[in-house]
Amino acid sequence: MLRDALKGDDPQIAAFRTALTTLQPDIIALQGVDYDLRLTALRALADGLNYPFLYSARPNAGQSTGLDMNGNGRFGDADDAQGYGRFYGMGSMAVMSRFPIETDAVEDYSAFLWRDLPNHLYPMTTTGPFGGAEVFASHRLSSRGHWVVPITVPDIGALRLMTYHATPPLYDGPEDRNGRRNHDETAFWLDYLSKDASDAPFILAGTANTDPDRGSGRPEAILHLLSRPELQNPFDASPTADFKDPKPGDLRVDYLLPSIHWTVLDHGMLRVPDASRHSILWVDVTLRHP
Repeated sequence: MLRDALKGDDPQIAAFRTALTTLQPDIIALQGVDYDLRLTALRALADGLNYPFLYSARPNAGQSTGLDMNGNGRFGDADDAQGYGRFYGMGSMAVMSRFPIETDAVEDYSAFLWRDLPNHLYPMTTTGPFGGAEVFASHRLSSRGHWVVPITVPDIGALRLMTYHATPPLYDGPEDRNGRRNHDETAFWLDYLSKDASDAPFILAGTANTDPDRGSGRPEAILHLLSRPELQNPFDASPTADFKDPKPGDLRVDYLLPSIHWTVLDHGMLRVPDASRHSILWVDVTLRHP
Protein backbone atom coordinates (compact mmCIF):
# COMPACT_ATOMS: atom_id res chain seq x y z
CA MET A 1 0.00 0.00 0.00
CA LEU A 2 2.87 2.37 0.76
CA ARG A 3 4.37 1.73 -2.66
CA ASP A 4 1.05 2.47 -4.36
CA ALA A 5 0.43 5.62 -2.29
CA LEU A 6 3.89 7.01 -3.06
CA LYS A 7 3.48 6.46 -6.81
CA GLY A 8 0.97 9.30 -6.84
CA ASP A 9 -1.06 7.88 -9.72
CA ASP A 10 -2.61 4.73 -8.29
CA PRO A 11 -6.27 4.67 -9.46
CA GLN A 12 -7.59 2.84 -6.39
CA ILE A 13 -6.03 5.29 -3.95
CA ALA A 14 -7.17 8.23 -6.08
CA ALA A 15 -10.74 6.89 -6.00
CA PHE A 16 -10.53 6.43 -2.23
CA ARG A 17 -9.37 10.01 -1.69
CA THR A 18 -12.06 11.37 -4.00
CA ALA A 19 -14.72 9.44 -2.11
CA LEU A 20 -13.62 10.84 1.25
CA THR A 21 -13.39 14.34 -0.17
CA THR A 22 -16.96 13.97 -1.44
CA LEU A 23 -18.40 12.42 1.70
CA GLN A 24 -16.36 14.41 4.26
CA PRO A 25 -16.72 12.04 7.24
CA ASP A 26 -15.40 13.31 10.57
CA ILE A 27 -14.35 9.79 11.63
CA ILE A 28 -13.82 6.74 9.48
CA ALA A 29 -12.94 3.12 10.29
CA LEU A 30 -10.91 1.56 7.50
CA GLN A 31 -10.44 -2.10 6.66
CA GLY A 32 -7.78 -3.67 4.45
CA VAL A 33 -5.07 -1.13 5.30
CA ASP A 34 -1.50 -2.42 5.49
CA TYR A 35 0.17 -1.83 8.86
CA ASP A 36 3.69 -0.71 9.66
CA LEU A 37 5.16 0.36 12.99
CA ARG A 38 5.45 4.09 12.23
CA LEU A 39 2.14 4.23 10.30
CA THR A 40 4.09 5.39 7.25
CA ALA A 41 1.68 3.71 4.82
CA LEU A 42 -1.39 5.08 6.61
CA ARG A 43 0.05 8.62 6.60
CA ALA A 44 0.80 8.32 2.89
CA LEU A 45 -2.77 7.13 2.26
CA ALA A 46 -4.19 10.09 4.23
CA ASP A 47 -1.94 12.64 2.51
CA GLY A 48 -4.02 15.58 1.29
CA LEU A 49 -7.03 14.65 3.42
CA ASN A 50 -8.01 16.55 6.56
CA TYR A 51 -7.40 13.84 9.15
CA PRO A 52 -4.81 15.01 11.68
CA PHE A 53 -5.46 12.06 14.01
CA LEU A 54 -4.62 8.54 12.88
CA TYR A 55 -4.63 5.23 14.70
CA SER A 56 -3.59 1.71 13.89
CA ALA A 57 -2.10 -1.12 15.90
CA ARG A 58 -0.30 -4.40 15.40
CA PRO A 59 -2.74 -6.82 13.78
CA ASN A 60 -2.86 -10.59 13.87
CA ALA A 61 -2.71 -10.63 10.06
CA GLY A 62 0.57 -12.18 8.97
CA GLN A 63 1.85 -12.63 12.53
CA SER A 64 3.95 -15.80 12.47
CA THR A 65 3.15 -18.62 14.89
CA GLY A 66 5.62 -21.35 13.94
CA LEU A 67 2.67 -23.77 14.04
CA ASP A 68 0.50 -25.56 11.50
CA MET A 69 -2.61 -23.52 12.28
CA ASN A 70 -4.67 -24.70 9.30
CA GLY A 71 -3.83 -28.39 9.76
CA ASN A 72 -2.54 -29.05 6.23
CA GLY A 73 0.72 -30.63 7.37
CA ARG A 74 2.91 -27.70 6.27
CA PHE A 75 4.45 -24.79 8.14
CA GLY A 76 4.79 -21.17 7.09
CA ASP A 77 1.67 -20.80 4.94
CA ALA A 78 -0.12 -17.45 4.95
CA ASP A 79 -2.88 -19.27 6.84
CA ASP A 80 -0.45 -20.43 9.54
CA ALA A 81 -0.22 -16.88 10.88
CA GLN A 82 -2.50 -15.73 13.70
CA GLY A 83 -4.58 -14.12 10.94
CA TYR A 84 -4.26 -14.81 7.24
CA GLY A 85 -1.46 -12.75 5.74
CA ARG A 86 1.33 -13.20 3.23
CA PHE A 87 3.34 -10.65 5.23
CA TYR A 88 3.07 -9.17 8.70
CA GLY A 89 0.51 -6.38 8.79
CA MET A 90 -1.20 -7.28 5.51
CA GLY A 91 -4.72 -5.88 5.28
CA SER A 92 -5.04 -4.54 8.82
CA MET A 93 -7.40 -1.85 10.15
CA ALA A 94 -7.08 1.87 10.82
CA VAL A 95 -9.03 4.86 12.14
CA MET A 96 -8.78 8.37 10.71
CA SER A 97 -10.35 11.24 12.62
CA ARG A 98 -10.67 15.02 12.66
CA PHE A 99 -10.97 14.83 16.44
CA PRO A 100 -8.37 13.65 18.98
CA ILE A 101 -7.97 9.89 19.36
CA GLU A 102 -7.14 8.90 22.93
CA THR A 103 -4.49 6.37 21.91
CA ASP A 104 -3.40 5.61 25.49
CA ALA A 105 -6.95 4.53 26.35
CA VAL A 106 -7.55 2.22 23.38
CA GLU A 107 -8.77 -1.25 24.31
CA ASP A 108 -7.01 -3.68 21.98
CA TYR A 109 -8.28 -7.26 22.20
CA SER A 110 -6.19 -8.62 19.34
CA ALA A 111 -4.32 -10.99 21.68
CA PHE A 112 -7.54 -12.41 23.15
CA LEU A 113 -7.46 -16.21 22.82
CA TRP A 114 -10.24 -17.96 20.94
CA ARG A 115 -10.55 -20.60 23.67
CA ASP A 116 -11.36 -17.85 26.24
CA LEU A 117 -14.54 -16.71 24.49
CA PRO A 118 -17.56 -18.08 26.39
CA ASN A 119 -19.41 -20.73 24.37
CA HIS A 120 -16.82 -20.57 21.58
CA LEU A 121 -17.19 -22.70 18.46
CA TYR A 122 -13.54 -23.74 18.12
CA PRO A 123 -13.49 -26.88 15.91
CA MET A 124 -13.06 -30.12 17.79
CA THR A 125 -12.21 -33.59 16.50
CA THR A 126 -12.54 -37.04 18.01
CA THR A 127 -8.98 -36.69 19.33
CA GLY A 128 -9.23 -33.13 20.64
CA PRO A 129 -8.95 -29.58 19.33
CA PHE A 130 -8.38 -29.11 15.61
CA GLY A 131 -4.66 -28.56 15.01
CA GLY A 132 -3.69 -30.03 18.36
CA ALA A 133 -3.32 -28.77 21.91
CA GLU A 134 -0.51 -26.31 21.13
CA VAL A 135 -2.53 -24.61 18.40
CA PHE A 136 -5.62 -24.49 20.61
CA ALA A 137 -3.61 -22.96 23.45
CA SER A 138 -2.23 -20.12 21.30
CA HIS A 139 -4.91 -19.48 18.65
CA ARG A 140 -6.13 -15.89 18.87
CA LEU A 141 -9.75 -15.11 18.11
CA SER A 142 -9.19 -12.01 15.96
CA SER A 143 -8.07 -12.56 12.40
CA ARG A 144 -7.05 -8.89 12.37
CA GLY A 145 -8.16 -7.23 15.59
CA HIS A 146 -10.95 -6.09 17.90
CA TRP A 147 -10.54 -2.49 19.05
CA VAL A 148 -12.43 -0.01 21.21
CA VAL A 149 -11.05 3.41 20.22
CA PRO A 150 -12.01 6.46 22.34
CA ILE A 151 -12.32 9.72 20.41
CA THR A 152 -12.95 13.13 22.01
CA VAL A 153 -15.61 14.99 20.02
CA PRO A 154 -16.27 18.70 20.68
CA ASP A 155 -19.56 19.42 22.51
CA ILE A 156 -20.14 15.68 22.91
CA GLY A 157 -17.20 14.25 24.83
CA ALA A 158 -15.97 10.69 24.56
CA LEU A 159 -17.16 8.52 21.71
CA ARG A 160 -16.15 4.87 21.67
CA LEU A 161 -15.55 3.44 18.20
CA MET A 162 -15.72 -0.36 18.27
CA THR A 163 -14.31 -1.95 15.14
CA TYR A 164 -13.21 -5.31 13.75
CA HIS A 165 -12.79 -7.23 10.51
CA ALA A 166 -13.76 -10.89 10.67
CA THR A 167 -12.27 -13.58 8.47
CA PRO A 168 -14.40 -14.81 5.54
CA PRO A 169 -16.29 -18.01 6.42
CA LEU A 170 -14.61 -19.82 3.50
CA TYR A 171 -11.33 -21.37 2.36
CA ASP A 172 -11.14 -24.17 4.93
CA GLY A 173 -12.07 -27.84 5.20
CA PRO A 174 -14.85 -29.88 6.78
CA GLU A 175 -13.77 -28.67 10.23
CA ASP A 176 -15.18 -25.22 9.22
CA ARG A 177 -12.40 -23.42 11.05
CA ASN A 178 -12.95 -20.13 9.22
CA GLY A 179 -16.73 -20.36 9.43
CA ARG A 180 -16.58 -20.96 13.17
CA ARG A 181 -14.00 -18.24 13.70
CA ASN A 182 -16.04 -15.78 11.63
CA HIS A 183 -19.06 -16.46 13.84
CA ASP A 184 -17.06 -16.05 17.04
CA GLU A 185 -15.38 -12.83 15.93
CA THR A 186 -18.85 -11.27 15.91
CA ALA A 187 -19.89 -13.17 19.05
CA PHE A 188 -17.02 -11.38 20.80
CA TRP A 189 -19.09 -8.18 20.72
CA LEU A 190 -22.09 -9.96 22.18
CA ASP A 191 -19.95 -10.96 25.14
CA TYR A 192 -18.33 -7.51 25.36
CA LEU A 193 -21.65 -5.67 25.38
CA SER A 194 -23.11 -8.01 27.98
CA LYS A 195 -20.29 -7.00 30.34
CA ASP A 196 -19.99 -3.32 29.37
CA ALA A 197 -20.60 -1.16 32.43
CA SER A 198 -19.84 2.15 30.72
CA ASP A 199 -22.60 4.55 29.76
CA ALA A 200 -20.43 6.33 27.19
CA PRO A 201 -21.95 6.48 23.70
CA PHE A 202 -20.44 4.21 21.09
CA ILE A 203 -20.64 3.12 17.48
CA LEU A 204 -19.84 -0.39 16.29
CA ALA A 205 -18.42 -0.33 12.76
CA GLY A 206 -16.74 -3.11 10.87
CA THR A 207 -16.81 -6.01 8.44
CA ALA A 208 -18.51 -9.07 9.88
CA ASN A 209 -18.13 -10.89 6.54
CA THR A 210 -21.50 -12.56 7.13
CA ASP A 211 -24.87 -11.79 5.55
CA PRO A 212 -27.82 -12.66 7.82
CA ASP A 213 -29.82 -14.01 4.86
CA ARG A 214 -27.45 -14.91 2.02
CA GLY A 215 -24.17 -16.61 1.30
CA SER A 216 -22.00 -18.84 3.45
CA GLY A 217 -21.33 -18.58 7.13
CA ARG A 218 -23.16 -19.00 10.41
CA PRO A 219 -25.57 -16.05 10.75
CA GLU A 220 -26.56 -16.58 14.39
CA ALA A 221 -24.05 -14.14 15.90
CA ILE A 222 -24.75 -11.28 13.50
CA LEU A 223 -28.50 -11.79 13.89
CA HIS A 224 -28.14 -11.59 17.67
CA LEU A 225 -25.95 -8.50 17.37
CA LEU A 226 -28.48 -6.73 15.17
CA SER A 227 -31.17 -7.41 17.76
CA ARG A 228 -29.18 -6.17 20.77
CA PRO A 229 -31.14 -3.51 22.73
CA GLU A 230 -28.02 -1.32 23.06
CA LEU A 231 -27.76 -0.90 19.28
CA GLN A 232 -29.62 0.81 16.47
CA ASN A 233 -29.61 -0.61 12.95
CA PRO A 234 -30.52 2.18 10.52
CA PHE A 235 -29.62 0.18 7.40
CA ASP A 236 -31.79 -2.30 5.53
CA ALA A 237 -30.73 -5.66 4.10
CA SER A 238 -29.21 -4.19 0.94
CA PRO A 239 -25.82 -5.64 -0.04
CA THR A 240 -22.76 -3.67 1.02
CA ALA A 241 -20.17 -5.53 -1.06
CA ASP A 242 -19.98 -6.61 -4.69
CA PHE A 243 -18.51 -10.11 -4.82
CA LYS A 244 -18.10 -12.39 -7.81
CA ASP A 245 -21.32 -13.56 -9.45
CA PRO A 246 -23.13 -15.87 -9.20
CA LYS A 247 -21.42 -17.02 -6.00
CA PRO A 248 -21.04 -15.58 -3.49
CA GLY A 249 -22.73 -12.63 -5.22
CA ASP A 250 -23.60 -9.29 -3.64
CA LEU A 251 -23.80 -9.57 0.15
CA ARG A 252 -24.43 -7.47 3.23
CA VAL A 253 -21.20 -7.98 5.15
CA ASP A 254 -20.41 -4.49 6.51
CA TYR A 255 -22.18 -2.90 9.46
CA LEU A 256 -22.46 0.53 11.10
CA LEU A 257 -24.46 0.34 14.32
CA PRO A 258 -24.83 3.40 16.59
CA SER A 259 -25.67 2.83 20.24
CA ILE A 260 -29.01 4.01 21.60
CA HIS A 261 -27.31 7.11 23.00
CA TRP A 262 -27.55 8.68 19.53
CA THR A 263 -30.26 10.18 17.36
CA VAL A 264 -29.58 9.19 13.77
CA LEU A 265 -30.13 12.28 11.62
CA ASP A 266 -29.29 10.64 8.31
CA HIS A 267 -27.50 7.63 6.90
CA GLY A 268 -26.53 6.14 3.58
CA MET A 269 -24.17 4.04 1.54
CA LEU A 270 -21.68 5.26 -1.06
CA ARG A 271 -20.60 2.79 -3.73
CA VAL A 272 -17.13 3.49 -5.15
CA PRO A 273 -16.16 0.46 -7.28
CA ASP A 274 -12.77 1.88 -8.27
CA ALA A 275 -11.82 2.20 -4.58
CA SER A 276 -13.22 -1.05 -3.17
CA ARG A 277 -15.78 -3.77 -3.71
CA HIS A 278 -17.08 -2.72 -0.28
CA SER A 279 -19.30 0.36 -0.01
CA ILE A 280 -18.79 3.19 2.48
CA LEU A 281 -21.52 3.16 5.11
CA TRP A 282 -22.12 6.52 6.81
CA VAL A 283 -24.30 7.98 9.55
CA ASP A 284 -24.89 11.51 10.80
CA VAL A 285 -25.62 11.39 14.52
CA THR A 286 -26.18 13.68 17.46
CA LEU A 287 -26.48 12.80 21.12
CA ARG A 288 -29.99 11.90 22.17
CA HIS A 289 -31.36 14.25 24.83
CA PRO A 290 -32.74 12.62 27.99
